[in-house]
Amino acid sequence: MAALRWLTPRRRPATARSVLAGEASAEAARKSSRDDAVTAVLDGSEAREAPAEAGPAEGEPEFPVAGDPHAAAFFDLDNTVMQGAALFHFGRGLYKRKFFDTRELTRFAWQQTWFRLAGVEDPEHMQDARDSALSIVKGHGVAELMAIGEEVYDEYMADRIWPGTLALAQAHLDAGQKVWLVTAAPVEIATVIARRLGLTGALGTVAESVDGVYTGKLVGEPLHGPAKAEAVRALAAAERLDLDRCAAYSDSHNDIPMLSLVGHPYAINPDGKLRKHARTLGWRLRDYRIGRRAAKVGIPAAAGVGAVAGGTAAAIALHRRTRR
Repeated sequence: MAALRWLTPRRRPATARSVLAGEASAEAARKSSRDDAVTAVLDGSEAREAPAEAGPAEGEPEFPVAGDPHAAAFFDLDNTVMQGAALFHFGRGLYKRKFFDTRELTRFAWQQTWFRLAGVEDPEHMQDARDSALSIVKGHGVAELMAIGEEVYDEYMADRIWPGTLALAQAHLDAGQKVWLVTAAPVEIATVIARRLGLTGALGTVAESVDGVYTGKLVGEPLHGPAKAEAVRALAAAERLDLDRCAAYSDSHNDIPMLSLVGHPYAINPDGKLRKHARTLGWRLRDYRIGRRAAKVGIPAAAGVGAVAGGTAAAIALHRRTRR
């Protein structure tokens, strides 16, 4: 029955905990963005070189509109900006640094394999991964995890960024708009990724910390589904944005609440439910997976765990035969 629940993630409305999580995420995002701006001024760092800009599709009006101070863009991270799930890649990095044992790695690897092959963002998988991550980081310093996040980005994430999605984000930046990641991953890790991509900042799950040390608890709940929409709403209010002039991008039907908030929703590499919903409402679609070989899915971090590696290879082989 658990497998069936994976295939049918539940939709739920926003709750008080969703609102709390969204507001905490928005405040953390604005603080990190201000800190980054100050750091950039002090060290004289320059903006990242922009990739080739993605022009509008034939028949579409020019978008984004340049010079609009009340517009911004919100990008989901997992499978929208980056192939796979950031939380699982971070788990690989923590395993490499002896934060947890092989049993936990096996669970991380299986969840990542399911996510990559099925293309479904399952709330129960994500909740399980977050619970594990919270117990693992309890007692560790925020600065320590941020430093590890920088290393993990280079090790596992940098070569998994979708160039097409990044070009869309750059188009918003070139138009003078702020661009935010919105993800269920820890806000510290999301902030590292946003900084490395040259984006404004990130909305993510906020883990409670006291004197710079994680307590093992969350503020509110994971930033997933309705909580993402609440975070975008809170940030828009704080930044004085007009959501009707903003854009949002995601691959998952779980993010329909966030996509429905803005005037310019995009379905990027969409799952089946989001694709159907987007077509029904006339939302724009972009799919950067077309024409890629199944092998591009890749094997998750099961290095040193023969059983997991073998199971992953078998799953990929089965996926290939099914496609054929």
